[in-house]
Amino acid sequence: MENFEHKEKPPVTKEEREAKKEKSLWDAKKALAERKKADDAFRANFERLKAERKAREQLAGEGGTASSG
Repeated sequence: MENFEHKEKPPVTKEEREAKKEKSLWDAKKALAERKKADDAFRANFERLKAERKAREQLAGEGGTASSG
């Protein structure tokens, strides 16, 4: 299997390095924005569920019946 020729990669230019760095920064910013959006949605849902639970517990404490549905 000595038929394969070894090909060296051409050196990376300054412009290519800068473009790769720029894309990496852009990808990181995009990922952070997506994560923040997901975290905010999670937090909003958590707070909503917490408020619903407290309302049910308050009703139960007052002698009311907590019905789900």
